Amino acid sequence: MSEDFQRQRADPQGSEAPSPRTDFRTRDVVNQAIAAIPSVGVQQAAEFLAAMNVPSEIAIRTLIYKGTRRDEL
Repeated sequence: MSEDFQRQRADPQGSEAPSPRTDFRTRDVVNQAIAAIPSVGVQQAAEFLAAMNVPSEIAIRTLIYKGTRRDEL
């Protein structure tokens, strides 16, 4: 994956400052799924995110493209 593509995914508007995170519940659920990957695998982590109503776009981005997650603010 090219560096430009990753930068666009992380910040599609191209702004300098990242927008502040507003959905802390989803962040916590995603963190749980990522932490569980070594023991349960990506498939079950994805199923967990779906069961917890995490939008599929976010689930895919966080499980597959881990480098595009927002930094903690």
